[in-house]
Formats: sequence, structure tokens, C-alpha cells
Amino acid sequence: MKGHTRNRHNTNGKLNRKVDEMKKKLGSDNGGYGWLSNAYFMKWTMEDVLGVVKYHPLPCVFAALMLLFMGVEYTLRMIPASSPPFDLGFIVTIPLNRLLAERPALNTLFAGLNTLFVAMQTAYILATFLIEGRPRATISAIFMFTFRGILGYATQLPLPEDFLGSGADFPVGNVSFFLFYSGHVAASVIASLDMKRMQRWELARVFDALNILQVVRLLSTRGHYTIDLAVGIGAGILFDYMAGNYVETRTKLCIANGSNGTTYGAKQENGVKYQSVSSN
Repeated sequence: MKGHTRNRHNTNGKLNRKVDEMKKKLGSDNGGYGWLSNAYFMKWTMEDVLGVVKYHPLPCVFAALMLLFMGVEYTLRMIPASSPPFDLGFIVTIPLNRLLAERPALNTLFAGLNTLFVAMQTAYILATFLIEGRPRATISAIFMFTFRGILGYATQLPLPEDFLGSGADFPVGNVSFFLFYSGHVAASVIASLDMKRMQRWELARVFDALNILQVVRLLSTRGHYTIDLAVGIGAGILFDYMAGNYVETRTKLCIANGSNGTTYGAKQENGVKYQSVSSN
């Protein structure tokens, strides 16, 4: 065991000596490399390089995937303008799409259940403000839907050819709607994040599970492209964070100004600190 440890130290010592020799060569070179002697990476040792892989495996995996997709991006043939968009989520859900196309009643049932879930999201988000006096989730939803409208109008995506609409779906009556990004998914994420902040873990898990089913249904009915749903998740997280910063900033401003109007104050609920709205 001691011999193995000694050999490892000898190997690291040789690698570090080679790195030091390379540093000296670059630092003393008169061909334009002298400025590199003060560069951050010139201070690295081989242990530092190996430590990145050891202690930060996830970023390393992502870096490898980034290089992979750079190769894919520059070699993949683009979809012709005359062809429908390529969507991997649509390909995965082809059997479900065919099932729902063959059974309109089943499609209507799932659409109705999804609309019920949307009503649950809306009721919860509004209740956090109107009943509990916590504005963060409501402000987050307002931010999210506003930016969804801007982006949805700025780049209007074509409705998929095999879209399976239903009068029981939301928007009700199978009316036109913006595809990018999914407000269904984003609102679900906003509600779930609020539940987790308030330690309503069971309810949050139910909402997360229903959100997954919602994603599968929207892909199966071609109600959204995969990218709409993925960005919807990110949008929910982003606007929840932005709303949190907004509420915190307004709280500090109101305290600093000694406002007698509607203010935001820190309260406790089940041991959880949150920002509430109060009127003095």
C-alpha cells in the first residue's frame, strides 16, 4: 500500500515538474508568449486539473456534451422549409397520438382533466395572495404570462398538422393560442415552488406528478412542441426568482421610506419565513 502511494506521488511529481517546465518556457519566450506567465491557468498544477474532474463531475459532463452537440450542430442537415418541424417528443409519443386520434372521447376526457389541473394551479396561485397575503407566486405568474405573450407574438410557430384539439381543453373552445412557451407548465412550476417554500411537500409532489402527465398529454396531442415545454419549466423557475427579488426589494424600500400604505413584511408560517402584504 505504501509502495502504491509512493508511486502515485512520484507520478504526480513528474507531471507537476513537466507543467512547471512548460510554464517557464512560455514565460521566458520572446515570441509573444511572455504575457501568459501571469495568466490564471498558468498557476494550475496537474492536481488542480484532476481535481476539477473529481470535484465537479457534472460541469465536466456538460462540457463534454457541449463539444458533442457542437459537432452535431455543424454536421446535421437542416429540416427543409417545406417539411414539418422535427420534434423528438412527437416521435416518442406517436403511439399515444394515434390512440387519442382513434378515441376522441378519451382525448376529451384527458383535456377536461388537464383543464381541471389548470384551474387548480390558478386557484392556488391566487389564494396565496388573496387568502394568505403572499404576493410572490401571483406576481411571478403575471410576469410569466406577460413575457409569454410578448415572445409568443414575436415568433408565431405553426400549429402541428396532427394537432388533436378538444372543446374541453384550455384555452376553452379550442381557440387559437401562443405555442412558445407553455404557460400550463410554467404556472405548474410556479405553484410547486411556492408549495415547497411553504413546506407543503405532499401537495408539491402531487403537482409535480400532474405536471409530468400534463407534459405527456400536450406532446401526445401536439398541443406544444418539446421546446415549449422545456422552456416553460425554465420560465417558471426564472420568474419565481424574479418575483422573489421584486418583493424583497419592495420590502426594503417600504421599510426605508416608512410607508403607511400597503407594505410587505416578514412573517412566519409553520416555521417558514415569507414576505406578506399588509396595509397599515
